[in-house]
Amino acid sequence: MAALSFISISELHPNFSHPKVLGVIIGKTDVRSFPDRKNIEIDRFTFGFTIRDSPDFFINVSAWGNDTYVNGLADSFSIGDCVTIENPLVSTKDPEKGDRFCPKTPSHYRLLVTETHSQVCLCADVDTIDRLLPLIHLPVKDSRDFYSLGDIVANGQKLDGTVINILAAVKLIGETKQFITSDGRRGQRLEVKLFDDSVSSFPLIGWDREAIQLLQTLVPRETVLFIADIKMSFDSFRSSMVATVNSKSIITVNPDTREASLLFSYAKEMSESGALDQDEAPEDLPVESITDVYTVNQLKDKAKDHPEPFFGVTYSFISKLDLDSSVSKVIKTRCARCKFLVLEDMQVCTNQLCPGREQPPSATTGFDLLVDFTDHTGTLQACSLRGPVAERTLGCTTEEFTSLTDDQRTALKWRFLLERCKIHVKILPSTRMKSGIRGVILACSLADPGEVKQHMSKLLQEL
Repeated sequence: MAALSFISISELHPNFSHPKVLGVIIGKTDVRSFPDRKNIEIDRFTFGFTIRDSPDFFINVSAWGNDTYVNGLADSFSIGDCVTIENPLVSTKDPEKGDRFCPKTPSHYRLLVTETHSQVCLCADVDTIDRLLPLIHLPVKDSRDFYSLGDIVANGQKLDGTVINILAAVKLIGETKQFITSDGRRGQRLEVKLFDDSVSSFPLIGWDREAIQLLQTLVPRETVLFIADIKMSFDSFRSSMVATVNSKSIITVNPDTREASLLFSYAKEMSESGALDQDEAPEDLPVESITDVYTVNQLKDKAKDHPEPFFGVTYSFISKLDLDSSVSKVIKTRCARCKFLVLEDMQVCTNQLCPGREQPPSATTGFDLLVDFTDHTGTLQACSLRGPVAERTLGCTTEEFTSLTDDQRTALKWRFLLERCKIHVKILPSTRMKSGIRGVILACSLADPGEVKQHMSKLLQEL
């Protein structure tokens, strides 16, 4: 495919006849319909997309036509695809009209495609695709021009209704909720939890099908987003700020910038230290209100269909409990600010990205165990048993534990090992675990045999 036959976006002008343009799609909106002004009984359909052919230039494209043409065209490509556009109409942007609702672009023009005049095709040339694809990782705004989540929280309602840029990592992707509006139209909503080194959880909401499809493909804890022109609003129900993707927003996944690289490293360290699981605080559901009983297999199955955290009770045997390891493997010290593992006599936190690294060290020391539990259906490995929950389970404080002899620690271990326990657990998605899930133990005690019998017979009936 000769690159010479294409006009670069930077050189486009309305005087060109039959221009051919090439680019990678960096943004796309949903199809919408409007009554035709000339014939009110007929609907006209439209959607927009944004293409980029160089680090500095990108342009908005609108497609107009009947239902079949516009929906067919919209289904033929996605964000991240490379396309060629033949014979679009090149027109000057009108900031007072439709361009108010499109992403801001450096071009003075916009492109219009219609069924009778234009053609949009997926690019098939491998060299061209290889040249264009890196452009999807370049933010469309200055990579340093963003608010941290901490800035947003600090500004609070002052940012209500504003459109800003943010840089944040993906913590959790919720389930897409379908609904029907009061006038009978179908809608959908997806909530994603973001985090950075200043805020551990912040809501991002998508309503458009295109935005939701993009967000659903992201890998939690391993993805950083630069979002240009995202709308901030104050949610009175939560009494906090939320970010909403709109038709002006451009989402850049894993941006190729220094700031994003630092945040990516921080997200990886936080994930590996278990800190992200920790701040999904067990207190968000009282233990006594958790009543759903599961086998280990049922916990695993539900986690596959249920990407959000959930709670349950399991009557299982403790199959791994390393209480007789060295004390440093049982009791650990973490930075109070970033939950990173640290040495007790630290002068500063060793996490380069800790938000309080320059301040005097602040650490918490407590039980920090990984426990396996097993029943007749399988084993759930490496479940966290930490802090006060571990103290209540073991019946001793960290100080008391450190003063036990080796024999006493072994005896304590065998009070639980291979014993049937009643375990209240929180299940979270985890990309690091082979099983894809991780358990956080919220309460654990030796099970009452009568209670076990009652629940096991009930579970067997269900099977």
